[in-house]
Amino acid sequence: MIDPAHSRIGFSVRHAMVTTVRGSFAEYKSRLYFDGRNPARSQAEIVVSTGSVDTGVEQRDAHLVGRDFLDSATYPRMRFASTAVQMAGNDVYRMLGDLTIKDATRPVVLELTYIGHVTDPFGYERVGFDGTTTIDRSDWGLTYNSRLAEGGAMVSEKVRLQFDIAAIRTMPTT
Repeated sequence: MIDPAHSRIGFSVRHAMVTTVRGSFAEYKSRLYFDGRNPARSQAEIVVSTGSVDTGVEQRDAHLVGRDFLDSATYPRMRFASTAVQMAGNDVYRMLGDLTIKDATRPVVLELTYIGHVTDPFGYERVGFDGTTTIDRSDWGLTYNSRLAEGGAMVSEKVRLQFDIAAIRTMPTT
């Protein structure tokens, strides 16, 4: 299980061609199975509440959850579900999966770096990963934009998704 108190599902995007806006999603549910001996057996699913976006600017957050972008009233969730995991190098994995935003599903590849494994003072086994992928938001129908007088767009088409993950091993319930 992904530990929400120690994890972050975030994004960054260029704004007005000169700065980067960062944000995250506060509400999500997850399922994660990591097999370090056989990465191909690993799998993950993350379901994010689109209305939980937080960029630190209330007016921008309201715009992002509105019809111009995520349309949270119509599409309250987005989902990533892995389809395959491959070893890509020393402590580096490639997780292939399907990303669904606004009912459009497209394949993506997450580059994951294994941070480490530890048993915490309470006896729980924890594992950490940092992951990223870059998507073209128009592939998911996120096409709102304004053109700048100098050329270029107010919001970049490219969005970097970031997954800073701390997972806790849970035992199966019987």
